[in-house]
Amino acid sequence: MSAAAVRVYLVEDHTIVRQGLVALLEQAPDLAVSGQAGDGRTALEEILADPPDVLLCDLALPGLSGLELIKRLKAEGAPCKIVVLSMYHDPVWVQRALDAGAIGYLLKGSGVSDVVTAVRAVARGEGFLSPGARRAEQSEALTAREREVLTLLASGHTSKEIGGILDISPRTAEHHRARIMSKLQIGDVAGLTRYAIRTGLVDQNLR
Repeated sequence: MSAAAVRVYLVEDHTIVRQGLVALLEQAPDLAVSGQAGDGRTALEEILADPPDVLLCDLALPGLSGLELIKRLKAEGAPCKIVVLSMYHDPVWVQRALDAGAIGYLLKGSGVSDVVTAVRAVARGEGFLSPGARRAEQSEALTAREREVLTLLASGHTSKEIGGILDISPRTAEHHRARIMSKLQIGDVAGLTRYAIRTGLVDQNLR
């Protein structure tokens, strides 16, 4: 292993896929596989004991999911940079991985050169998203109940009225409103209304 090589730890529960990735990474002269695991708990223990430069991990892992693995590593202060390798292309999954602490998201099915490109980019501290992966739009980051509350707010209903319509307390409705404003980074109901109209949650002609 070259002293200057980027140390990569790989977590993938399918042995054949993992072995193929190891072989691919080790063909790159500037990369070296420092460890590998087929489950999240083993990976957590080994990474904390000997942190790599880059972690390349799947999301669907036995024992401890990839998402939980990332969160635990970040909570423990592990210095490795993280690339997710996943079959999930839904923007919400991409956003969850990035919110948890990953800075790269690589879709399974990407070209083999993309794996090396992603690892190198993340090792430099740069973000990387596969062409087919994208962050969730802000409205996609809202829960179903938050979208309901936003729609009612934009339609002119008060927190008390929203509580009655959704069978929740006015205080709960206000809590949802605060979370919506925080997620969308919009500070008033007028701004929420404009956003809801712009994104098609409400029809301006029906207000």
